[in-house]
Amino acid sequence: MSAPAPSVAIQAEPFDTAAEIARIGAELGGRAGAVVTFTGLCRDEAGRLAALELEHYPGMAEAEILRVAEEAVARWPLQAVRVIHRHGRVSPGDGIVLVVTASSHRVAAFEAANFLMDYLKTRAPFWKREHLADGTTGGWVEAAAHDDAAAERWGT
Repeated sequence: MSAPAPSVAIQAEPFDTAAEIARIGAELGGRAGAVVTFTGLCRDEAGRLAALELEHYPGMAEAEILRVAEEAVARWPLQAVRVIHRHGRVSPGDGIVLVVTASSHRVAAFEAANFLMDYLKTRAPFWKREHLADGTTGGWVEAAAHDDAAAERWGT
C-alpha cells in the first residue's frame, strides 16, 4: 500500500474535530488501529488575553506544513494525516490547530502527532499577536524555550 497523501488546510473558520475524525474513519474503512488527535486552543492567559491574531503567507504556509506532514508519512507507518491551522482572530477557548494521525498501531500515530505539533509550535510560518483584555494590542508571541527543546528531539 502506498503512503497516504497528507491533507493540510489553513482557514479562518473554526474546525469540527469530530467531523474530521469521522471523515478519516470513513476513508480508512476500519483499517486503522489508532487515531490520535490534538487540538490546540487559544488560552486566555489568566484573563489577560481577549484574542490572538494569527497571520501567515498564503500558499507558503500550506506548502511548508505539507512538506513536514509528508516527512511524518515518510518517518512513520501512517494511514492518514490531517492538519488544520486557523488564521485571523481567535478567541480564548477556540481551536487554533488540529492534528489528526492514523496508523495501524498507536505508537506511530502518537509520535507523528507529537512531531507535527513540535514543528507547528516552533517553525511553522505563522505570526501571533496578542489582543489584550484591556483593549490594547500586545506584542508578537515568540516560540517558548521548552517548545524549541521539545522540537530538537526530532533532529530536523
